[in-house]
Amino acid sequence: MTKAKSSAKSKLIPHALWQREAVRHLKKADPVLASIIERVGPNRFGGRVAGSHLDALVRSIVSQQLSTSAAATIHARLLTLVGVANPLPADWLSLNDPDMRAAGLSRQKIAYIRDLARHVKDGELPMDELHLMSDDEVIGALTSVKGIGVWTAQMFLMFRLGRPDILPVLDLGIRNAFRRAYKLRKDPTAKRMQGIAKSWAPYRSVASWYLWQSLELPLIDSTRG
Repeated sequence: MTKAKSSAKSKLIPHALWQREAVRHLKKADPVLASIIERVGPNRFGGRVAGSHLDALVRSIVSQQLSTSAAATIHARLLTLVGVANPLPADWLSLNDPDMRAAGLSRQKIAYIRDLARHVKDGELPMDELHLMSDDEVIGALTSVKGIGVWTAQMFLMFRLGRPDILPVLDLGIRNAFRRAYKLRKDPTAKRMQGIAKSWAPYRSVASWYLWQSLELPLIDSTRG
């Protein structure tokens, strides 16, 4: 896995300022990425602020191998079962298996949510301190929970905590975007992607966001003048 180090800039510089600096840096660092940035347009990468960290992680577990709409439906059913909009660990642990199954969860996902709730309740996963941890520390803390892997932890870092320098090499969309943008003959290895992205640091999250957006762009026919 890629062990990304937390950027001190993200803690010291206001979000909007480092966002603008990120675009300037990426355009200078990589002409291919510069072209993508020009075609995609304004940078809208950022961490989400709604809800709690716990709810964000529950949502990530619920959504595994499901469509966005199906996951949202199941999550809404679970919140109805709990009876509160922002459940605490004890609320999740109070639910019984038959009700959670009826809401649409597999036995495996039920076990994952219970393990997450226990980790938070027992202080093994300090939710209130995650924003103070380095990227590596957050990944280590989150992956100690059953059902949360490196990819999920990286998505949490990027889209929950808004960390600027994450390169999710395990993500299928990112691999496809690398192959498309850099005209590679086959899917790139993690090492190849890390090599291409070296000059993007410390803004690889923003670059990754642009790569995801690039998959929606029409291909440019390089054979035409």
